[in-house]
Amino acid sequence: MRLRRRVLLIVLVLIAAIAIAGIAKREEIARLAAVNTLFDEGRIVGNFSNMGALFHTAPMPITGLAGPLPPAPAAAALPPGTQEWIAERNITALVVLRRGELVHESYYLGTGPGDRRISWSVAKSFLAALLGIYVENGAIASIEDPVTKYAPELASSAYDGATIRNVLNMASGVAFNEDYLDFWSDINRMGRVIALGGSLDDFAASITERRAAPGKGFHYVSIDTHVLGMVLRGATGERIPELMNRHILGPLGLEAEPYYLTDGDGNAFVLGGLNLTTRDYARFGQMILQGGTWQGQPLVPTAWVNEMTAESAPRPSGTEPRYGYQWWLPDDPRPGEVFAQGVYGQYIWIDRAADVVIAINAADRGFLDPGVQDGNIGKMRAIVEAVR
Repeated sequence: MRLRRRVLLIVLVLIAAIAIAGIAKREEIARLAAVNTLFDEGRIVGNFSNMGALFHTAPMPITGLAGPLPPAPAAAALPPGTQEWIAERNITALVVLRRGELVHESYYLGTGPGDRRISWSVAKSFLAALLGIYVENGAIASIEDPVTKYAPELASSAYDGATIRNVLNMASGVAFNEDYLDFWSDINRMGRVIALGGSLDDFAASITERRAAPGKGFHYVSIDTHVLGMVLRGATGERIPELMNRHILGPLGLEAEPYYLTDGDGNAFVLGGLNLTTRDYARFGQMILQGGTWQGQPLVPTAWVNEMTAESAPRPSGTEPRYGYQWWLPDDPRPGEVFAQGVYGQYIWIDRAADVVIAINAADRGFLDPGVQDGNIGKMRAIVEAVR
């Protein structure tokens, strides 16, 4: 009888421990489930406008939110076939500025102008702009410095020997599988680290394999952008949301308070976790088009804007994408064209020659299909021609 009671007591203690652990891990389990269903056909649109309900976030309070963008005297007509393209590509928002004025704005699939939408890799271009401010003020002495000067925890990783320039150019040489459709790819493993409250600093430091020597060729590696965030944090002693708010987003005067997704350490998911309204993505694009100036106030050094949006990444075979510092150029670039791009159809398209900015948010599960990228670039160029 005594043995039975003792066994029963042990069982009850184990059940209680499991229950307590389940409660403690409930949020992590919910976030992991969110990651695994984030892109499901019936959920993707709603998820992309409500990421703050699914993951850890860092709010970014702004004093004095802005009013609407100034409207153009007359709205512009979009080129034929635009509505069919919008439906085919599951576009949720389209905002077009000409000379800084709003000439077109439309929302789809149940979303609206107040939705703060996930940037995905469009966020990389924001971080590049921020980094340039700290190169200019001397907190980062040179982009030829090794990243380990500012992030010494990377000294035993594959990033040892890579310069800030290498990482800006996506030429770190680090081996990393960016296949979004492969459950076991590095990019998806990284997503599960965030969901389970892990550390992206630790994740970056754990990468030890290289595919090439630093600077020898372009290879898109999203964790490179996190390393740039580590460099900025090491150089300033501050977190990225505070820096971004102080220097760029706050002075831009956004229409809605932005936020970043974060890892378990509270560090911003700088490679893809920024959330803004589509109008505010367009505001940022207009500031870049204007050489880093907004309403007469310099935010990002003009020389840096010009440098980061120029093609500079190594192309040893000549077939690699044209890339600057976390900004893309078309394969057949025309003067003044540059763009920020995120998975599932996010874009900020800038045509400086035409003085046009296009901001697009989408939930396009076919974004990797053959011809989609070329088709999107062709349609954005057609919109520029229609509104200029």
